[in-house]
Amino acid sequence: MNTGRILLVEDDPGIRKFLRVALEAHGFSLEEAASGKAGIALAATAQPDLVVLDLGLPDMDGKQVIARIREWSQVPILILSVRQAEAEKVEALDSGANDYVVKPFGIAEMMARVRALLRSSSGGTAANPEIVRGELRIDLARHEVTLAGEALKLTRKEFELLALLARNAGRIVTHRQLLNDVWGPAHEHDVQYLRVFIGRLRGKLGDDPAAPRFILNEPGVGYRFLD
Repeated sequence: MNTGRILLVEDDPGIRKFLRVALEAHGFSLEEAASGKAGIALAATAQPDLVVLDLGLPDMDGKQVIARIREWSQVPILILSVRQAEAEKVEALDSGANDYVVKPFGIAEMMARVRALLRSSSGGTAANPEIVRGELRIDLARHEVTLAGEALKLTRKEFELLALLARNAGRIVTHRQLLNDVWGPAHEHDVQYLRVFIGRLRGKLGDDPAAPRFILNEPGVGYRFLD
């Protein structure tokens, strides 16, 4: 008998019902979401062993859901989609998906893919979508930051920059890595641009560069989030 919790992110109620019956018959427990936003929230709170994800969701593209989940979790993601083009498959896999099944699908093949992904991830540690450093709390799933219980209003890039530093707490993250991961390869040498954003971020965090609590400057190299 199989075991494990599966999160199904699918807006078609007919497919959800079909998969619920099939998965539960094979011994799996199931969480369901009909939108990308709900799927991201459940991926954080339910801590599933596998995510089965449709790409054509009503509120966002499935590849955006993959990217959001990959900000904090390496849970296996199986794409279930009507999109058959090779480019779509490659883009989804490059975004962080582990496998891709095209609709319509056979349940035997579907279950084989599910079992294979669960075997390959067995023994992994559960993801934690929240980073807490003293009074600072970073919710990676909801893109929310609070300091001493007060919500901070960060831009998308400010949040991505803070999250990247916090996920690598205690380690130097180079200027090039920060610029590449947050803004893309075309900005790898825009160090002054990065300094401006770090300055804004420090201002919102109330972080004094002369006596930092969170972000330490490593001159000429990068920045370190204090652990």
